[in-house]
Amino acid sequence: MRILFFCHYYPPEVNAPASRTSEHCARWAAAGHEVTVVTCVPNCPDGVVFDGYRNRFRKQVEHIDGVRVVRIWTYVAPNSGTVRRILNYVSFMVSAIWTCLWLPRPDVVIATSPQFFCGWAGVWASRIKRRPFVLEIRDIWPESIQAVGAMQKGLAVRYLEWLERRMYLAADHIVAVGEGYRDRIIEKVPVTDRISVIMNGVDLDKFSPDGVDGVDEFRTMWHLTDRFVCSYIGTIGMAHGLDVVLDAAAKLKAAGRDDVAFLLVGDGARRAELESSAQKSGLSDTVIFAGRQPREMIPAVLAASDACLIHLKATELFDTVIPSKIFETMAMSRPIIMGVRGEALDIVMQAQAGVEMRPESSESLLAAIDQIREDDQMSGQMRTTAVREFVAAHYSRTSMAQRFLDLLIKLSEESRSVDDLQTTEHTDEQSTGDPKRDDAGSPRPALMETTA
Repeated sequence: MRILFFCHYYPPEVNAPASRTSEHCARWAAAGHEVTVVTCVPNCPDGVVFDGYRNRFRKQVEHIDGVRVVRIWTYVAPNSGTVRRILNYVSFMVSAIWTCLWLPRPDVVIATSPQFFCGWAGVWASRIKRRPFVLEIRDIWPESIQAVGAMQKGLAVRYLEWLERRMYLAADHIVAVGEGYRDRIIEKVPVTDRISVIMNGVDLDKFSPDGVDGVDEFRTMWHLTDRFVCSYIGTIGMAHGLDVVLDAAAKLKAAGRDDVAFLLVGDGARRAELESSAQKSGLSDTVIFAGRQPREMIPAVLAASDACLIHLKATELFDTVIPSKIFETMAMSRPIIMGVRGEALDIVMQAQAGVEMRPESSESLLAAIDQIREDDQMSGQMRTTAVREFVAAHYSRTSMAQRFLDLLIKLSEESRSVDDLQTTEHTDEQSTGDPKRDDAGSPRPALMETTA
């Protein structure tokens, strides 16, 4: 089977969409399928093209883990602001549609959204190639940009919401990464019969607490020895509400405590602002910004952490979000401080993998840290293997990739059956004559109903 996948991000970028897409595609390729990914040159989150790549109009092709990766030109912009990012997204759509004209006809087309216009690239590619289209939804856009205050309700947002509904209706099937996303989509459009939930997951071979190298060296490098380390790993953006970390650090400083360190690993639109604020407030010894780390280093970062903070702003929309990092943290048997409500919190509590905190409450964050330190089962180099066994049983990346592949095979076979039927009917029409055609073979005008 030939699979054509549109995704805005792909390795060597290290964010969640790049990881989900690449890990699925690599497994499909290993199963013998021909997988092509159309993506940008790597530049996220700074809008600076990675070494070894060039942002040019001529497409660049490479092979990663058996996947053919086609990199296209886009208007490169940092992961901040509004206008330049929209230009980035729209330019991807235009370039992707143009590029698909020259690619072999696939059996199925997939696009992952956000980014929103990546989804529309998939819509048009599926129409051009006349193949079924699967739309993957990892965020509800444009609601999410309103939730963080990047855009206000107005004519532009209403137009985007109209495009959003049209995109859902254009898909032959929708894959949502959580029940909350599915319910939100069904509220907008009648697609109950063609929407599935395929959760995020974790590569259990890459994320294992056994034999992780570089843990002591990492803690020494960032002056974390003999301190309780509460780590946040991921995008430092507008949605993540990480002011709560600075507030908690200020309370510790006021209490004369230096036994806790907050480690922020990653980058994003708010990193520079938060780091500057920490320096001005004299919190640099307590709030440590380690920047982006290579993907292969993340297991060691998790192993070096005494607890991991997962946090989003206290917004109703974010109750539907299920951050993929919860599965990686559970696979590494690290306690979670869960500052996200909804289905994600239910998963963590069901696995007994951490403690709840109120989003955006520094008091609740500090109470969660103290609770973990006092709980012998959660503190230290860890507890039983029960949490890892839970995530292995329910959220293995391999099992999720297989579920997705089964769906793609089914859609492809259904589409092929329709094509075969249409070919047979066309052949019969040519051999026996079509009653809707005159003797010369020209189509007769259809009868039109009229009302008196």
